[in-house]
Amino acid sequence: MNLSRKYKTNLSSDAEYKSFSPTHLPLDRTFGFDDETIQSLVNARTELARLDMLTSKIPNMNLFMTMYVRKEALLTSQIEGTQATLEDVLDPMIEENTNLNIKDVINYIHASEYAIDRLNTLPLCNRLIKEAHAELMKNVRGQEKNPGEFRTSQNWIGPKGSTLKNARYIPPNPEDMKQAMGNLENYMNEESGVDVLIRTALVHYQFETIHPFLDGNGRVGRLLIILMLMHCKVLSKPVLYVSYFLKKNRTEYYDRMMEVREKGNYDQWIVFFLEAIYESAKDAIANIERLEVLHNKVSQQIEQMGRLSKNARVVFEYLESNPIIEIKKTSKDCNLTYNTVSHVVTEFCDMGILNKVKNVSRNRIFIFTEYVAILKDGIE
Repeated sequence: MNLSRKYKTNLSSDAEYKSFSPTHLPLDRTFGFDDETIQSLVNARTELARLDMLTSKIPNMNLFMTMYVRKEALLTSQIEGTQATLEDVLDPMIEENTNLNIKDVINYIHASEYAIDRLNTLPLCNRLIKEAHAELMKNVRGQEKNPGEFRTSQNWIGPKGSTLKNARYIPPNPEDMKQAMGNLENYMNEESGVDVLIRTALVHYQFETIHPFLDGNGRVGRLLIILMLMHCKVLSKPVLYVSYFLKKNRTEYYDRMMEVREKGNYDQWIVFFLEAIYESAKDAIANIERLEVLHNKVSQQIEQMGRLSKNARVVFEYLESNPIIEIKKTSKDCNLTYNTVSHVVTEFCDMGILNKVKNVSRNRIFIFTEYVAILKDGIE
């Protein structure tokens, strides 16, 4: 492969630089996978099918789904260097305590929920991607970089302080970027005989390579994985947090994409991506099963609470989507009196379900410790 054809010379003299010109999809080639790679594809598809079947059978899956979106939001933001913890994101007083790091995560949650809902009315298209980006960048760092719009200037990737002269990677110039995003939009929606997981691997790589925004590309690109799997009906709910694997293998993640750009070696990237899907699906299944065991255990404990059990079930349902609570806010959200919630919380503390984590003059904060411990697995 003649690598020189992949680069375009821009400007001239001292200002001259070469931007990458990505190969359009579909690729004009077939993948000669060995038996091990084929088995990796089978394993990934099998685990995804198990995960999707599991999510359709658990009655309280929507509560778990809320937590999964938050976990993916935190992990994908941490890949970009955001300094926030799960406790920060679950803080019931988050509106009072929000800083820019937490806002980055909260915005990803909003962008993810927005984009998934938008799939009901739009195909997976550039309009949807730009709308999701606008949600992601609203009132945070980078909001001055044209949220919701593809860039009209050149960007580059490299260490802090790097320039076009010493950048590690220079994405397509604005003209090539627009053409490449038009091609990507077509590819995401066309009929294909290529397995959907391989297509998703190519879509993620292509988006990251095009880098169509001035900021937020990594987070939108990882959101695109979930959107593609849901768009192609492989997943019915957003319960796969691929960023769990990508964060653990961050250096390899970036290096393998560079391997495609520099050598055209798509096979090694696809193998890596399939491993990411397989490990992430397996982990999600294990955690859903752990959360379901915990749900059943606490439900049985609540049955022993007599007259308080009805209100306790209401608070417990709230806990499964808000595992760190403050009594006043919980009473309002659950439409129960302050004293009722306080009584339930006291009983839950005595039973070991809740633990008090903060006691200040205005707010008493309690944590559903076992639940949060399961969610934190893989984050820190």
